[in-house]
Amino acid sequence: MSNTFEPSLYRVIDANLNRLKEGVRVIEDIARYVNNDKALASKLKEIRHQSRIDDLQNLLNSRDSINDVLRPTVTSEMNRDSLESIIIANYKRAQESSRVLEEMYKIVDPALSENFKSLRYALYQLEKENLIIK
Repeated sequence: MSNTFEPSLYRVIDANLNRLKEGVRVIEDIARYVNNDKALASKLKEIRHQSRIDDLQNLLNSRDSINDVLRPTVTSEMNRDSLESIIIANYKRAQESSRVLEEMYKIVDPALSENFKSLRYALYQLEKENLIIK
């Protein structure tokens, strides 16, 4: 097992780390500023803070957002008609990104892989708690 990624894989890591943190932040801000839900906002903030990788230089060196082949907005991404649809989309974004990070880190750092797996399951649970009809 290698202890570093091939340079091209850092771009996958960078994109998914950003996607994970951005998705969590959207939900966190709705919980905090719209719903005044301190407990949920605090849990999401903790997840966001646990979603970090110390290898910032390699991540930044690999970033090429200008040439991203899927950078233009897809019509389905504009299909939001309520705060609930925004929350759902961002839970899914964060869960999917944490899964990619979990898989990538199986190659070089199983402990980080487990961290992202744990975060993914925490997001599944928070999604259920946050969206269940009461």
